[in-house]
Amino acid sequence: MAYDNQNIFAKILREEIPCIKVYEDELTLAFMDIMPQADGHTLVIPKVEAETLFELPATHYEACFTTMQKVGNALKKAFSTEGIMMFQLSGSDAGQTVPHLHFHLVPTSIHTLRTRKHAAEMADQAVLQGFAERIIAALD
Repeated sequence: MAYDNQNIFAKILREEIPCIKVYEDELTLAFMDIMPQADGHTLVIPKVEAETLFELPATHYEACFTTMQKVGNALKKAFSTEGIMMFQLSGSDAGQTVPHLHFHLVPTSIHTLRTRKHAAEMADQAVLQGFAERIIAALD
């Protein structure tokens, strides 16, 4: 299947659509999920055309995982938790809703698991901006 360069994440990468950025480097972008499953839900995407993990060039794996580690550690600090639920859905049959590879980082605890349904409800942008500021402040 050919990559759809009109998907929302491709448009975010081209800065045609805004996002609430948390972290960016040459190969990756991390930003707030606008339909979060929990407070602080952050997405990490590669800056390369890849619909699923299986299309990601090997040269981008390290960058994605380094960014997930950096942002995940900031989430732990910002939300006072040791638990970060990380997941990646590859393909619509698996529940992927945007055809651009993305990794979910959700601060939570198994004892207080407070997640909402995936991609169910838009969050207040001002609230998301406040969460982003907490995460940015916690970045090492």
